Amino acid sequence: MNETSRREHKLRTLSRFLSMLLRHRPARFPVTLDGQGFTQLAAVMRILHALPNFRWATREDIDAVMALPGRARFEVVRDERGARIRALYGHTALRLEYEPVVPPDALYVAVTPESLVEVECRGLAPTELSYVHLAVTPAEARRSVLRLTATPMVLRVDAAVAHAEGHVFYSPTEGVYLVESLPAEYVTRL
Repeated sequence: MNETSRREHKLRTLSRFLSMLLRHRPARFPVTLDGQGFTQLAAVMRILHALPNFRWATREDIDAVMALPGRARFEVVRDERGARIRALYGHTALRLEYEPVVPPDALYVAVTPESLVEVECRGLAPTELSYVHLAVTPAEARRSVLRLTATPMVLRVDAAVAHAEGHVFYSPTEGVYLVESLPAEYVTRL
């Protein structure tokens, strides 16, 4: 493995750990997430430096994780409370509040073949996540579920009609849309 590959592997490992810490299991660590999912960056750095596998991590490494290709997964802000970090979406440990947005006409979601019939009957509902995640392209939707199945089923969501009929959409970062749930009438096979 060359140096570039080693560095990318380390950053992806750090990204997975930050996801666990900031999205899924913050109670396992000495951090407190506020209502928007933020915690002090200094506290996260102390946790990293206390763990043998992450003593190497620096603030620059956090920035490099945030710059990895694909959707933005983390955000660092600096305000009167200091530097704070949060995961942008995908939380299982808490439910973040976002500002409602007007979605594009169509959005896309991919599901496993095993869950297709249930989605077509009951619609979209989050599993362990707080929201249903929707993508702006079929390719992005397909990529998001490849870790679960080699044969994802991509579905089109009639977001404009759903929004017009009262369903609320959110967009925590460019290219990612969230909705609490959607009845099957808004979802069709591609």
